[in-house]
Amino acid sequence: MRRRSLSQNRRSDLTMKATVLITALLLLSNLPEATGVVQAIKGITRPLTKRDRAIPLIVTNNCPNVLWPGIASQAGDAPETHGFELGPGKSMNLTVGPTWAGRVWGRTNCTVGGDTATCQTGDCLGKLNCVFGGAAPATLAEFNLAGGMTGEQTFYDISLVDGYNLPLGIVYHPAENTSFIPPNLVNPTCIATAGFLSNPSQTGFTYTNDTFPMPYQPTLTNRELSDWCPWDLQVFPPDKPGDGVYPYPDDNIQRPVFDPCLSACASSHKPKDCCTGKFNDPDLCKPGLYSKYAKIVCPDAYSYAFDDQDSTFIVPLGGGWEVVFCPEGRSTNILATFSNELHGVASGAITPEILLNAMNVSFIESKTGAAPRLGSPRWNIVVFCIAMAYAMLLLG
Repeated sequence: MRRRSLSQNRRSDLTMKATVLITALLLLSNLPEATGVVQAIKGITRPLTKRDRAIPLIVTNNCPNVLWPGIASQAGDAPETHGFELGPGKSMNLTVGPTWAGRVWGRTNCTVGGDTATCQTGDCLGKLNCVFGGAAPATLAEFNLAGGMTGEQTFYDISLVDGYNLPLGIVYHPAENTSFIPPNLVNPTCIATAGFLSNPSQTGFTYTNDTFPMPYQPTLTNRELSDWCPWDLQVFPPDKPGDGVYPYPDDNIQRPVFDPCLSACASSHKPKDCCTGKFNDPDLCKPGLYSKYAKIVCPDAYSYAFDDQDSTFIVPLGGGWEVVFCPEGRSTNILATFSNELHGVASGAITPEILLNAMNVSFIESKTGAAPRLGSPRWNIVVFCIAMAYAMLLLG
């Protein structure tokens, strides 16, 4: 075999090193596009402010109408304001402390004057700058930035426990120590308002990127969303023709597009609906009709008090947050699709297998294909009436 000269070997080594260096630089310069794990959403990450150890909390209004977001702080350094007006397409950049815990929600149809704001949903006791939580119903984004036994994990969720008023999404803005997390594992959305849902699909690329497909609730249509709320839990039920002399309960009556829905707990305040008193036990307190429907329209959202195992997201401490009202796309189905993979996310250990599954469309579709359908409240009532009539015949 012909031996290479020393100079040839040196040139070859230099060429190899240069190639490796150039390749590394190219990969680094294109890392968001190549791996999709440095930024959850390309182009929307905001820098930290001058506030010491400040955590970004961004509130964005994608709805076609003005909103008045409300914020309630339960622990840690609070944001600069707890209530403000936010026009369509606008964002408010706030900061909170690294141990902040609190919730964010949207208020609708507010009459504002000075420091007062009387709102149709999500009202804060008539105050523009919220002192307490908002009135039900309100879709909530909830955060505990320094949770867990050691305070080194962030817990967050979308909650429908107090009811639903607006579509809502949470977008994670990773820090350097969490840039390895695929965005399709951490950015949940809940869209349960007719007209805001994109076409049925098992996956999509909203609030993620081309590398990591987002798992969706694949089957629901805007028509089905128009009447998912049980009739008696609507805040503004439509009037019935003929002085209400119609078969119970809704008989194909057109509901309003804005159709906020109380949870069973927020409506009745009964222990069995709120999982309180003797019902403060997951073996005794089970999801009712509202909670079952809420879990179908928004699989990643809290639907009742003991739904935490299927509704809580956990990431290592670090990074910022964006709450988006009226997000694009469909309701996500992240927790059911990536239940095993999310254990690695919570511990900060993303294995090659987790990354491969997060990129694998076939894997995602195998998990989302069997999603439950939304049964019509009308058919539930029909079945109930038939059963009652049959029982009366037997007794008679």
